[in-house]
Amino acid sequence: MAKYFLEEVKDKKAERAFLEVPVRIYRGDKNWIRPLDDDIENVFDPKKNELFEEGEAIRWNLKNEAGEYVGRIAAFYNKRVAEENEQPTGGCGFFECVNDREAAGVLFDAAREWLIAKGMEAMDGSINFGDRNQWWGVLAEGFGAPVYGMNYNPPYYKDLFEDYGFRNYINQYSFYRDLRGETISPILVEKAKRLRENPDYEFRYIRKKELDKVAKDFRTIYNKAWAKFNGVPEMTEEQVRHLLSKMKPIIDERLIYFAYYRGEPIGFFIMVPDLNGAIRHLNGKFGWWAKLKFLYHLKIRKSCNIIEGLTFAVAPEFQGKGVESGMIDCFKLEINSRPTHYKHLELAWIGDFNPLMIRVVETYVGARKYKTHVTYRYLFDREKEFKRAPKVSFSRHSN
Repeated sequence: MAKYFLEEVKDKKAERAFLEVPVRIYRGDKNWIRPLDDDIENVFDPKKNELFEEGEAIRWNLKNEAGEYVGRIAAFYNKRVAEENEQPTGGCGFFECVNDREAAGVLFDAAREWLIAKGMEAMDGSINFGDRNQWWGVLAEGFGAPVYGMNYNPPYYKDLFEDYGFRNYINQYSFYRDLRGETISPILVEKAKRLRENPDYEFRYIRKKELDKVAKDFRTIYNKAWAKFNGVPEMTEEQVRHLLSKMKPIIDERLIYFAYYRGEPIGFFIMVPDLNGAIRHLNGKFGWWAKLKFLYHLKIRKSCNIIEGLTFAVAPEFQGKGVESGMIDCFKLEINSRPTHYKHLELAWIGDFNPLMIRVVETYVGARKYKTHVTYRYLFDREKEFKRAPKVSFSRHSN
């Protein structure tokens, strides 16, 4: 039986090893795109991750008897997030491991025991100590190259989690839409056409010079559409401005669409170029030379030729009227009106706990499921009843 040794990440050497473990795991895998080192390290920097204000994180590397690094894992919790669950729940993430149940067990044991000591009663994995739109879930189906921030892993990771005792808490579906070949229902196209011909409605892409208005309109729609879901807080003006400020360098005006009714914002569809088209050339680095290479691939080589759909929303009182199709149709008309280097659209994951949004994406956007990630949960009390994520509740409100 092989022997494995844990090494807590406490110094620069161990931090570097933590970043290099995946290089061994994915050697020869052409689909793997190395994330930026800074993106990973920022997760574990209390100065840059606000979840440390009410939480903690720890990392380990795993060595074999020969002293080779063969795995890694992080464990973390945030009190506010933990208490949103039926039992206090922490997380484990950034899991990488050779195909060996014993090695994986050593890593999972370390995360479990640390979280128990912190008062947790369950752990989710493999997840992020941060936003759900990055590094979330174990890839179970669709092993093509990932878009920016999306977890990628070998097929055997699913078995390592399930053999340890993790159970499927959420299925996360990503969606694909060809920009030219695939169409939406003729009925929806006709509905979108009627709205576009109605002077009360307006569909258009944004201009960078109007980002202040974009921020205001985004917040209005988001807080009407998304903050009606249980557990989803309203966004503040400061949060929206910070989000747009981070996005500004990569914004393509013709990838962000808003819908208006009599001048009032009622819907948005936010897309960006997938940055992994450029990041794949940087080997995890983002110093001054890497930044020049990044800009070269983004602006000149046009290597970022996949569109990543980030978020989609329509004010409740306008849902079902074709507004969703109106924005998609406007986008399609714009894309087809001129030459483009973009190949297809990939939409960020939607959990199976949200059947309404899945139906919107499949019906109105005309996209199809093409990847499945799984958020696993492990209950520390093995006798306790396991429950999957509850379906979101949503009610429509009229102004």
